[in-house]
Amino acid sequence: MDTSVTVLILAAGLGTRMKSKHAKVLHRAGGKSLVEHAVASALEVAPAGRIFVVTGYQAERVEALLQPMGVRFVRQQEPKGTGHAVAVCREQAGRQEGLVVVFYGDCPLITGATLRRLVEHQRGSSAALTLISTRLADPTGYGRILRGADGSVEAIVEQKAGTPEQLAIQEVNPGFYCFRAESLWKHIGELDNDNPAGEYYLTDMVQILRAAGGRVESIFHEDAQELMGINTRVELALADRALRERTARRLMLEGVTIEKPETVTIDAQVKIGPDTVIEPFARILGNTVIGEECRIGSAAILEDCTLEDRVEVAPFTVLSGSHLEREVHVGPFARLRMGCHLGQDARVGNFVEMKKTRFGAGSKAMHLAYLGDATIGAGVNIGAGTITCNYDGVAKHPTQIADGAFVGSNSTLVAPLEIGAGSYIGAGSVITKPVPEDALAVGRGRQVNKEGWAKRRRERQARRD
Repeated sequence: MDTSVTVLILAAGLGTRMKSKHAKVLHRAGGKSLVEHAVASALEVAPAGRIFVVTGYQAERVEALLQPMGVRFVRQQEPKGTGHAVAVCREQAGRQEGLVVVFYGDCPLITGATLRRLVEHQRGSSAALTLISTRLADPTGYGRILRGADGSVEAIVEQKAGTPEQLAIQEVNPGFYCFRAESLWKHIGELDNDNPAGEYYLTDMVQILRAAGGRVESIFHEDAQELMGINTRVELALADRALRERTARRLMLEGVTIEKPETVTIDAQVKIGPDTVIEPFARILGNTVIGEECRIGSAAILEDCTLEDRVEVAPFTVLSGSHLEREVHVGPFARLRMGCHLGQDARVGNFVEMKKTRFGAGSKAMHLAYLGDATIGAGVNIGAGTITCNYDGVAKHPTQIADGAFVGSNSTLVAPLEIGAGSYIGAGSVITKPVPEDALAVGRGRQVNKEGWAKRRRERQARRD
């Protein structure tokens, strides 16, 4: 991060080729919106207070999303082109000296390292502008780089204005610039919109700066994919795959085992400790943090969860917004959501669902249970088929089960309810009243056996037939 660098991120457009009612930069790839990726890279070369995001279409949504990142915003009230988008920043950003980096908010693959390379080249030169160029086998749609005899950039010719000879050039301008601030703000007002689109093009600054005696240089970047802007859903999918491959590679180099990484989905902001194993087809999303020596089973889905060390999540388990302490085992086919917290060495088995439930250390619910709005102590056993009836049709109510209680299979616990420490709930009970500590509670009809009844029924049926 450099306090002499200002960054302008152009993010005002709709993006008509996305065929969407949502602003293009709000579409997501690799677990974050396109513009969030752009800002994250910008933060590697400039402090948040010197990063200006130009917003326009759905400006309120874009600004609300980026507000926590501490960046500043400039509104482009009318879409008059990229040059105009930069010009509207002059009042807020024009007082900043040093260098000005400009790029687009729909470029999620750009890295901080590449932006730093651009800044360092510009700082070490006397040029008024340095831009990044790359080479494409099919450059259709991109501005072509025209060079002078000395190798400097002479002009950028857009697709619509190029001659056949110019359009045969494969070196293109993907839209990453670093200006000397004084040159940019002095001459940005010289842009005009004398073109078929009636827009102010930032690329015209090349010729304006050269006419003023400035030099325009470029650095060549081999990885054209990193510089890719997103214009269609196809390109969005390509960016998503590239970002996830980048994330998986980083994690594996940090000591995480990812089996069949091409099948696994991990968001960019996820953190995973060494010696954890991620099985095929797992999805680990949002702000999930996973400790060391964990195992995440095949097709498990985790979102915004915290897992401490040596946690095992069995296949086909779905977890969201939950915290699992050390050595917890969950699944297969379990679901935890909305703020569940499992204590150390707790066990939750197949087809168990928990919602807003705190489950104590060493407690077990191994089969076919629903536990909602419950606080369950340590060393509790929840039998198969147990449910907490937490909703009365109007409001939710809590269930509290103290340490060491044993809840028999197929119990129905009607909240609000308190079950005391060390108590025992008989299987098949419907419990509606508090259960004292160390008590036995049985809430079911008395069994009656009628000898010979079934035989007599069969005989009557046979006579009718």
